Amino acid sequence: MLIIRPVDFPDLPALEQLSAKSGGGITTLPANKEHLARLIGTTQNSLNKKVTLPHDESYHFVLEDTTTGHLIGISGIESCIGLDTPFYSYRIDEVIHASSELQIHNRIPSLNLCQDYNGTSRLCTRFLEPGQNTPFNSHLLSRARMLFMAEHMKRFSRRTVAELQGLIDEHGKSPFWEAVGRHFFRMDLAKADYLSGINRKTFIAELMPHYPVYVPLLNEEAQEALGQPRPDIEHVMDLLEDEGFEYRGYVDIFDAGPTLEVRTDNIRTIWQSRNITVEIGEAEGDDWLMVSNNRLQDYRCLIMRGNADSPVISVEVADRLQVISGDTVRLVQLDADDLGM
Repeated sequence: MLIIRPVDFPDLPALEQLSAKSGGGITTLPANKEHLARLIGTTQNSLNKKVTLPHDESYHFVLEDTTTGHLIGISGIESCIGLDTPFYSYRIDEVIHASSELQIHNRIPSLNLCQDYNGTSRLCTRFLEPGQNTPFNSHLLSRARMLFMAEHMKRFSRRTVAELQGLIDEHGKSPFWEAVGRHFFRMDLAKADYLSGINRKTFIAELMPHYPVYVPLLNEEAQEALGQPRPDIEHVMDLLEDEGFEYRGYVDIFDAGPTLEVRTDNIRTIWQSRNITVEIGEAEGDDWLMVSNNRLQDYRCLIMRGNADSPVISVEVADRLQVISGDTVRLVQLDADDLGM
């Protein structure tokens, strides 16, 4: 059985393995043992913290195969970004250049460095190890976070964003980084991502151009990369868009990958989910249901088969969710096609 739970300190060696398998492609999962230990510590501290307004909390969850104890994925939520260090994005705007004498009126697309997403919640650190990136696993890993948010809404901001990795070529190079970032940072994208991932972000403010970057001055490859996700994660963008996330012209300052946003209470998994009282017995029905307990430190979430109208959970599922008859759980019905079933 596959189950989502908060990351904990005994998971550190497995977390290091996941980081190595990610190949440095995830900024928030750097190959740095000290940072990964802090990631775990921040999760545990956040879960044990009384929260009335979101601040600097973050929550990371692992996807565990309970049969083997093997961790096959990780995903996270940051409750409020940009408080301690600014959260930078490029906003794609238009600059108007006009000459009444020549009767010329040009709208020039430009990239403007901004901090518009400071104060929002952010979905982050989503990674499934190679060979495990199935629709079933992807939906459980991504959407279990949203059930957690649904139950603990006061811990999160009114808006939520998600960044997707931008295009890279067959040599692992980002056409946008090569056209823009490299000229100001004098380093490879991987190193910039690593420094950003371990929270050494002051170099961004020190080195990034603060004037608009005119898009027509970029080469064709860099222009085409704006707002485009890596082909291998397009399904993640589809999943997020199905949840209500939208692309509104903001891109990552390093690789120009798209940033998606949504009002938190408009996330489909959140507003479609509901609480029910646990009834334990023989689970019947062909509906696919994502079910979680309503706890913080001992949060658990899984996918089961059952009847969406009158769900009954089995003894095994109750054991995995750490609930007993009379407890409350939160559930949302899933589409079998989305799960690849």
